[in-house]
Formats: sequence, C-alpha cells, structure tokens
Amino acid sequence: MQWIFLLPVLFAVIAVIVFVVGDRVRPKAWRKEDGEEGAHTMVLDLVNMFFAAIVAFVVVICWQSYDDAHSHTVAEAKGLVTVYEAAHDLPEPYRSNIEGLTREYTKEVVTQEWSTMDHHQRLDDKVQGTFDELRAAVDSVPTTDPDVKDTQDKASTALDAASDARYDRGLDAQYRMPTILYVALWFGTVMLLLGTVLAGVVVTKRNLLMTALFGIVVGTVMLSIYQLDRPFSGGNVVPRDAYTLAQQRYDQLGKTLVPDSSAPGAPAGNAPVSSGVPNR
Repeated sequence: MQWIFLLPVLFAVIAVIVFVVGDRVRPKAWRKEDGEEGAHTMVLDLVNMFFAAIVAFVVVICWQSYDDAHSHTVAEAKGLVTVYEAAHDLPEPYRSNIEGLTREYTKEVVTQEWSTMDHHQRLDDKVQGTFDELRAAVDSVPTTDPDVKDTQDKASTALDAASDARYDRGLDAQYRMPTILYVALWFGTVMLLLGTVLAGVVVTKRNLLMTALFGIVVGTVMLSIYQLDRPFSGGNVVPRDAYTLAQQRYDQLGKTLVPDSSAPGAPAGNAPVSSGVPNR
C-alpha cells in the first residue's frame, strides 16, 4: 500500500495533462492572455470555493468519527481497569479467574481483534466469547457477603460501561463516509482540475508549474481524507494506547496490591500495604 503515497504526484501529472489537452481542444474564444481578468477569474474562484466547502465538510465528519472511535477505546479500557481493581477484593478462586480473563481479553483486543477490524471491518467472534466469559465470571460470584456484593456491583457496572464502549467500537469499525459525500468530493475534484481549462488560462511554463503544484495540493487533500476514513482500517488507524496503558496498570496493581485474605497463604487483612511497596 506504499504506492498510495504517490497519489499527490499522480494528481499533479493528471492536472498537467488535463491542462495541456484541454488547451488544445477548447475553443479559441475561451483563451485569455496573462493579466486579463473578468469572467475567467470568477469561474476559478467559484470552483475553488465549491471544492474548499466540500473538503471542509468532509474533513470535519471524518475527524469527528476518528475522535469518537478513540474515545470509545478509552472508555472501554477504563472499564476494564476498574473491573481488574474490583476483582482484587473478591475471594478466591473468583479473583484470579476474573483478573486472568480481563488480561486475556485485553490482549486479544490489541492483537487478534485489531487485525479483524482492519481486514473485515467488524469485531472478532472469539474475542467476544472471551468477553462473555468475563461477564459470566463476574456474575457467578456469590453475593451472600454484603462487602462482596458491593464489589461485584462495582465490577458489573464497570463491565457494562466496557460493553457499551465495545458495541460503539464495533459500529466505528464498520463506519465509512457516506457515498454521496465521496461523489460530491470527486465531482469537485474534477471541476477543480478542469478549472484552468474552463477559465481559459494559456499554457505557459509558469502556468504548467502552478498547475502541477496545484495538483499536488489536491492529491494531498484526497490522500488525507482517505487516511481518516474508516478509523480502524484506513491509513490513519486509531491507536491502541488505551489498552496498552490498561495492561501496564494491571502489572502495577499486581505488584502493589496485597492478595485477598481468603486466598491460600495470603497475609491477614484485606488492605494494601501502607507503604504501597510489596514485601521483598
């Protein structure tokens, strides 16, 4: 896919070809010499305004979609961290099971599911199964103890938030800019490339150079829009930093939190060591 970065150069070549060929086939009455103003300039201005308006509208939509997709990954990762923190206060074997499933799910998201979203624009069924196992593990915790019940409620609430964010991420993976906007964008691009022909600009070395540079600008804009479209499978994919940070948080919690007193061989009490540093 590295060839796609040659798109601006391709647009420059096309712009020059359109300019030169258009100069040969258009009526002589359309031609104007350098320095002439009037209706020709108005044609270029109108075409430029039309293209700029479309590009601005499309970029705003694509960027908003990209930003929303990243926000959903952050919300899901935060929910997973809360589940992991709550699991520490649960009795064994529920604590270890929930912590293990939380780690496994997070790892599968950043590896297997990210690839699925990239190639198939959907969530991965196997990863969804792991998430369902995690929910079942949280729901299976006995709730006869009021403290355990409060902890389970905290984990369930966080898991619900993660589930909602996961659902939104699935919609984000399927998102693509509406076809009508692509049609309008390409129509504006064609009009822009034909603008020099319609405006009667004469072929000179200076105008050829300006047309080539203009084509590079147009190609760069089109490439940028393509990169932003489809947040999880375009050229500018949403980063996995939220889940990576969550995994780092799991490791920190594993080092600083004291296992629950109900765990075999665990020290008395259910509070963290006051110094925050594990016993050596």
